[in-house]
Amino acid sequence: MSDPRWVTRPVPGQLADQWRRRGLWDDTPMGMKIDAALRAHAEQTVRIHSQERPWAGTFGDLRAQALALAGGLSARGVREGDAVAFQLPNWVEAAAAFYASTFLGAVVVPIVHFYGPKEVGYILRRTEVTAFVTAAGFGRRDYLDDLESVCATAPSLKVVGVVGAGDRRLPAGAVTFEKLTGGPELAEPAAPDADAPVLVAYTSGTTADPKGVIHSHNTLGAEARQLGAMGANGGLPSLTGTPVGHFMGMIGALLIPVLRGDSVDLIDVWDPARVLSTMLEYGLTAGSGATYFLTSLLDHPDLTEEHLRYLRFAGLGGAAVPVAVTEKAKAAGVSVVRMYGSTEHPSITGSRHEHDERLRLRTDGAPLDGVELKLLDDEGKPVAVGQPGEIWSRGPDCCIGYTDPALTRATFDADGWYRTEDIGVLDADGALTITDRKKDIIIRGGENISAAEVEELLLKTMPEVLEAAVVAVPDTRLGEKPCALLRLAPGSAVRGVDDIRALLLAAGLGRQKLPEYVEVVVDFPRTSTGKIIKAQIRRQIAPRYTG
Repeated sequence: MSDPRWVTRPVPGQLADQWRRRGLWDDTPMGMKIDAALRAHAEQTVRIHSQERPWAGTFGDLRAQALALAGGLSARGVREGDAVAFQLPNWVEAAAAFYASTFLGAVVVPIVHFYGPKEVGYILRRTEVTAFVTAAGFGRRDYLDDLESVCATAPSLKVVGVVGAGDRRLPAGAVTFEKLTGGPELAEPAAPDADAPVLVAYTSGTTADPKGVIHSHNTLGAEARQLGAMGANGGLPSLTGTPVGHFMGMIGALLIPVLRGDSVDLIDVWDPARVLSTMLEYGLTAGSGATYFLTSLLDHPDLTEEHLRYLRFAGLGGAAVPVAVTEKAKAAGVSVVRMYGSTEHPSITGSRHEHDERLRLRTDGAPLDGVELKLLDDEGKPVAVGQPGEIWSRGPDCCIGYTDPALTRATFDADGWYRTEDIGVLDADGALTITDRKKDIIIRGGENISAAEVEELLLKTMPEVLEAAVVAVPDTRLGEKPCALLRLAPGSAVRGVDDIRALLLAAGLGRQKLPEYVEVVVDFPRTSTGKIIKAQIRRQIAPRYTG
């Protein structure tokens, strides 16, 4: 690609040819796929379950809104290959922004709604975003408070649209969503090269700033086909609470059901009591995604046998899936499948509801269609069956690189293998079980949190902190929560966790990333070279948080 933003890895020719022969890549641009599906199922239902911005309509209505937005963006100078970002809750405008971007042949950049100004500004700059669609506010968050300062740091921005602005004053150059969609519709979707970028999904990694994962039309299409074929919801209409600004929420709610012609139901706040009542009112299932979504329903006092008539199937992934959760689901009569993947390679392994319980409940499944796996030791040699090793994968849904070319070079080899930095074990039947990870991240309810990012802000905002280590502690609802361990200067006062969270929030850290717990230590366990041994810290403190 000539565009310096998209210096992607070359996919080995023999792999690309193989995936095309097998129909795993079909070379159809994403905007054309979505437009065809919206037209073919124009009367299918879309419902947004929201206290702030409820909406109900059809695929035809949604297509018209997306074409109007695409027309408005085009009229303001957005072209094929430009980056279009949106930071919106699970509202209809988020779907319109996603579809409009693909209709233009642009590169869509979804941003989770809880990211703070620090992360949003970085993403807009790093991706050289041309257009940004955001909300005036949501819940306790007022996005307009930071919008002007955030946009000022992104010189590439030409268009800023605001949803739900009402009569509030907007920053110079920003327009309301209504004005942005008030002109002529785009005539027809663009037809970019299917190997070109269509999506940059940001996710926290081991560095302080989030990493931008680039997917092409072909890799995104392969993932939609792969995940859709799993049948995690048992073919039932589903209520999605995973944020559509997150890769899996966008795929699971805005892409797979549309391409299949299924109804779309989104909820913007995951209130288990409200979810349960919505399930009965509309005949929906729910609970797929990170384990929190399912356990919050199974543990709720409002759950009845009538709910369990709809809650018969669930697909779990995005974070560690404890056997205790799958056994609880089994006891309630819920058939669970586990899946393993990442934003980079979304569907690596998985199982189906017809598979035996051992595979479904106690492993992360077998490699999916077109996916290859190898497990290597620290010297790069294959490990024996039953022995732990670092997981390397490749497949048709694997991304084409990062916005950081150095990270692309460090993560992929010349043969197309992706280094996951996760540790797993393959059994004699070819099923994978994740046992550990090398990368320094915390996965809270399916969202990655960079420990380095939080540590950096702790040191920046609290001068009394000499060293900080942020680690994951187990949590039955969310899988993991962040815990900050601090070594303070002698004589320093110890701040409370609420004060520390307020400091980090004021420094621009997303609320989802705030430490849930804080501990003060005299020193840390270290290697002979003085490096903090986080694996030992996690083992030492875990019993305090498992009850």
